[in-house]
Amino acid sequence: MKPLPYSAAFAALILSGCAAIHTTPPTAVHQPMTAMPVARTHSAPVTGAIYQASLAQPLFEDRRARRIGDVITINLVENTSAKKAANASAARGSSMTGGISSLANLPLKKLEGLNIEAGIDSEFEGTGAAAANNAFTGTITVTVIDVYANGNLLVSGEKQIAINQGDEYIRFSGVINPNTVTSANTVQSTQVADARIEYKGSGYIDESQQMGWLQRFFVALLPF
Repeated sequence: MKPLPYSAAFAALILSGCAAIHTTPPTAVHQPMTAMPVARTHSAPVTGAIYQASLAQPLFEDRRARRIGDVITINLVENTSAKKAANASAARGSSMTGGISSLANLPLKKLEGLNIEAGIDSEFEGTGAAAANNAFTGTITVTVIDVYANGNLLVSGEKQIAINQGDEYIRFSGVINPNTVTSANTVQSTQVADARIEYKGSGYIDESQQMGWLQRFFVALLPF
């Protein structure tokens, strides 16, 4: 088999790079993002009666999520702010004085009367500050993927939005206490434990905002 010419190899490399642009970005939320509910056990139909146990629906039962496969709406109301400042200063000084007063009967008599003085001063001062503000609002409906022994719900879900030449992914997972779920089957994201919230994108617009692999290599290699 003849090796591919350089032009064909270069074209294959370009096509593979273009295909990589539209790949789904990785995630750190709990997996899987959805789960099928457990199949119900169907009882044999009873003929001659209006009531059917398999189709019964209690009149006073709420519709809050509590089983695997149920859905629940998360109100994203994340707002974080952090500030940090540091100041440091140090100073140190030292001095030394010495001299030669008499060198009688010595070959180094020319050094008689020599005075030596030395001093060292050192100062350091450093200042640093950092600030971060983040806000995330919106809604996302997720699926119960597990129910813990104490009744808490592990939920996970994803919302994909296609905008022009790119895709936006909103992902959420966490542990919900059923007592915090409202009658409308919603819960605030601030009431979710072990919450993992992601907002990522894919496409050439997102790729253009990232540093190239060769530039990242030199940034990691060079110490300055």
